[in-house]
Amino acid sequence: MAESLIELRDIYKIYEMGGTQVHANDGITLIIERGEFVAIVGKSGSGKSTLMNIIGALDVPTSGSYLLGGEDVDRMSDDQLADIRNRMIGFIFQQYNLLPKSNLLENVELPLLYANVPAQERRERAMESLRRVGLEEKWKSYPNQLSGGQQQRVSIARALAGSPSLILADEPTGALDSKTSRDVLNFLQELNEEGNTIVMITHDNSIAMEAKHIVRIHDGKINFNGDVKEYAAVIQAGN
Repeated sequence: MAESLIELRDIYKIYEMGGTQVHANDGITLIIERGEFVAIVGKSGSGKSTLMNIIGALDVPTSGSYLLGGEDVDRMSDDQLADIRNRMIGFIFQQYNLLPKSNLLENVELPLLYANVPAQERRERAMESLRRVGLEEKWKSYPNQLSGGQQQRVSIARALAGSPSLILADEPTGALDSKTSRDVLNFLQELNEEGNTIVMITHDNSIAMEAKHIVRIHDGKINFNGDVKEYAAVIQAGN
């Protein structure tokens, strides 16, 4: 029986702007099971980034319930949010977010440092993560000595180092050329086949189609939630 990792129920995120209320997320209910590869797709301003921030415990909803691995996230304090991020979520960002003055090993160690992992174990786990992405021999290098694709692989290694329950990828191919994008997507698919749960945020339907489960956001609401074949039919029909 499948086990849910993410349970969002009736999520609202409301901002006050110029005396009016903006519903960035407007009653979103979504369940993502462990081991899924899900793409959340939507145009700029659709509410997908707001939803990503809630799923990633970077923000909390105005109302509604969010359970991550059975833990109630929606009313957590900032310190509790930081703790659950460190324990359960690995982030992959469009712009990599690597520290320019730290070498690759130090960059990958960073989430383990925040999690108070002992130094020797931290180094071993970081090196293993670099090995998984094919960069263990470059561990002494600095980010500016790498290509964009290599920097994104370091970002993936950093996400993996903490053995997270969830890998959250925000536009992971947005800064890459088509060939390097293909390599990164292939690697995410491999990670999913190994049992990792991946949620990828994208504005691009062709990138979303690389996932197995697609959720489309429009005006803060989910207007599609299904598998990739169903989504392909929706796109072909012009919906």
